[in-house]
Amino acid sequence: MRIRPLKWIFWIFTWWNSQTLNTWVYTRLYGKFVGKDQFGNRYYRGRKIDPALGFERRWVIYRGESDGSLTPPGWYGWLHHTVDVPPTEETYTPRAWELPHLPNLTGTPEAWRPPGSTLRANARPRATGDYDAWTPEG
Repeated sequence: MRIRPLKWIFWIFTWWNSQTLNTWVYTRLYGKFVGKDQFGNRYYRGRKIDPALGFERRWVIYRGESDGSLTPPGWYGWLHHTVDVPPTEETYTPRAWELPHLPNLTGTPEAWRPPGSTLRANARPRATGDYDAWTPEG
């Protein structure tokens, strides 16, 4: 595996860009690849039971920026030991009421702004007659 020189700097100094150098080494030594999701995230499990935990470790290496909201529901359940079978080993068809996955939009222009928010595109509605502004008494 050939690694670009700039990637080494990212691996040493940042944790939010995919994985660190430490995570890469740990994954190579102790991880077993389980599968990949539609976003390109790669999922791993430990090769044996962790004696401190009493169960196997499971982890994800995100493709690009590390964002927990980019973990699909099936993989989320597997990572948190809610289910024992990873999504790659089962056939699952989404229910009609299930919506497609959306990443966390906080901090982006697409983020939801409640009515009356100063960040909302339209202006706040004028106060109606049921409001009297406070004025200090003499």
